[in-house]
Amino acid sequence: MKKLLALNRGEIAIRILRAANELGIRTVAIYSQEDRLALHRFKADEAYLIGERKGPVEAYLDVEGIVTMAQEKGVEAIHPGYGFLSENPALPQACQRAGITFIGPGAELLELLGDKRAARQLARRAGIPTVPGTEDPISDPRQAQRAARQIGFPLIIKAAFGGGGRGMRVVRNGAEFSERLAEARREAGAAFGNDAVFLERYVERARHVEVQILGDRAGNLVHLYERDCSVQRRHQKVVEMAPAVGLDDSIRQALAAAAVKLARVAGYYNAGTVEFLVDADSGAWYFIEVNPRIQVEHTVTEMVTGIDLVRCQIQVAQGLELFGPEMHLPPQDQIPLYGFALQCRITTEDPTNHFVPDYGKIHTYRSPAGFGIRLDGGSAYSGAVITPYYDSLLVKTTAWGREFRHACQRMDRALREFRVRGVKTNIPFLENVVNHADFQAGRVTTGWLEQTPELVRFAPRKDRATRLLTYLGEVIVNQNPTVAGKAPPARIDPPWLPRHNATAPPSGTRQMLAGMGPEEFARWTSLQKRLLLTDTTFRDAHQSLLATRVRTYDMLRIANFVAHRLHNLYSLEMWGGATFDVAMRFLHEDPWLRLRQLREAIPNICFQMLLRASNAVGYTAYPDNAVVRFIHEAAAQGIDIFRIFDSLNWLPNMKVSMDAVRKTRSICEAAVCYTGDILDPRRDKYSLAYYVKMARELERMGAHVLAIKDMAGLCKPYAAEKLV
Repeated sequence: MKKLLALNRGEIAIRILRAANELGIRTVAIYSQEDRLALHRFKADEAYLIGERKGPVEAYLDVEGIVTMAQEKGVEAIHPGYGFLSENPALPQACQRAGITFIGPGAELLELLGDKRAARQLARRAGIPTVPGTEDPISDPRQAQRAARQIGFPLIIKAAFGGGGRGMRVVRNGAEFSERLAEARREAGAAFGNDAVFLERYVERARHVEVQILGDRAGNLVHLYERDCSVQRRHQKVVEMAPAVGLDDSIRQALAAAAVKLARVAGYYNAGTVEFLVDADSGAWYFIEVNPRIQVEHTVTEMVTGIDLVRCQIQVAQGLELFGPEMHLPPQDQIPLYGFALQCRITTEDPTNHFVPDYGKIHTYRSPAGFGIRLDGGSAYSGAVITPYYDSLLVKTTAWGREFRHACQRMDRALREFRVRGVKTNIPFLENVVNHADFQAGRVTTGWLEQTPELVRFAPRKDRATRLLTYLGEVIVNQNPTVAGKAPPARIDPPWLPRHNATAPPSGTRQMLAGMGPEEFARWTSLQKRLLLTDTTFRDAHQSLLATRVRTYDMLRIANFVAHRLHNLYSLEMWGGATFDVAMRFLHEDPWLRLRQLREAIPNICFQMLLRASNAVGYTAYPDNAVVRFIHEAAAQGIDIFRIFDSLNWLPNMKVSMDAVRKTRSICEAAVCYTGDILDPRRDKYSLAYYVKMARELERMGAHVLAIKDMAGLCKPYAAEKLV
């Protein structure tokens, strides 16, 4: 065998090409027009376009066209991988007519085992239990109804001429049977060209366990232990492990023995998988089917046995024997089992949006590495374009460990090392799976994903590096629009930062408030002849001058200086609607964390905030209990003075907030919003009497301190003096 063609695409095509390359065989890849930039095309010694004027999937299903091209190019062997034509008897038949070696079981085995009815009958002849169900494929809905009544519910409908979860529906009662049957038949007909189905008893808490088998043409046959594929979503495998964690040894041995027995009865050769259902409650097990091909999850078996399955497939097709000098496999009782391995299928599916596939260009791709990590990728690289034409598999990640928890820890680390930007991936979901206690203990069944809603709850990803690089690239290429056309300053002096003072800051107004209480502190305030100053640097100053964009980091850099050198300040204003909102929405910071950090750095000066009465720090009227809870929490986190106002001076709107502040140890400072002109007798709507009356009412409502809020800059100095 000197030239081999991988009749597939993506990661499995690359896997085949690598195995052939290691054996010194020249490699050939094929690709559709839609796959012209696919990675597998560039991994082969030769690559040829197929399926002209055919669809993206149809191109890979053109048996005669591909085999004819293979003949023309001098190809001596074809490996089908999985999917596409891997289980279609027409391919090995066409290969035989063309004198090309088919790497896999022959057409007669594909026909036997691809027919689920024949496979079940074969299992029964071998004395292997099968799930109770129909013997023959059913196409007549009335016949299906009668069979369903005999089997009982719950039951499962399966496509008779295909697998992979297509054409499969679980039916829990008779009322929904007709609808589910129609759905399954439509899906089976579209996927496999035949809408016939089987009906089987549905095992409610089932584990999906499969046994890897490997045989040669001389009749030698071994099993390579089992894999647990129970972590499934809509009957599609998501995470696989080898060996099965928590499986009783007696069941483990029985499944392996049954798989080998069935393969011997069938006269099986090459690689294949015998699949079983294990009832997690009773321990009963049943034969499901045989997959006469390499499986997506073959990597975990390779990791725990050290046996290269794809290499073995090629060598068996060359006529070599398992125990011969070239393959040199150990006998069954000496095949090693090293630790545990699990595989995660990284896909471009969005777990936050019902796993809808995502498409587009990958503009950043970084993969993990290190001890015990294996990657099988086919379309994962920076610049790759993910199209809607094929499945969403990006890369398979396999992790190994001496113990299963070690393998899970290694997989978790690998998943966290991935950086994929440009398309959504299911990595956050996989992280939740491998870290879940049930998964690590082997307490999973085929329904576990649907029954564990916490697996689809995710912390939002920050993606800080990509956003920063995008911004820098945009500014470097297109310049910052706010300074476009302006000459850069000739000199930029770095700001002077005061030295950090590690000593405790002097006592200030906060200690006075704590000692006096709010009423006594308010009386002390009114008796002061000196001017009491509030510094607005942390709120209104940067809100007005810098669009509220000063970060907590910047504030903390001067907080030590403020605490030590400005300790005689009356208060520091640091919270309001804009600062609270901008911190969250634009700076992506936690305003509560800002408050706590500044409170720790400045423990001696009263913190003051602006509160919009029933709007709190938002832009809508909130329920009373929300406003009250906000005020109590703000006081507990460090706010000492609440300056409460209503822009329309509607006092009932301020009552809830004032009452809430009065129940804390903080100061209730009620503000009168000034408008008009009290110095102009012609403008008598908002007269001095209006404001005095309002001030007295606020005092009766419990205000410790009164404030004049000049919202529109209308309050003239003499008017302010008169109001005071």
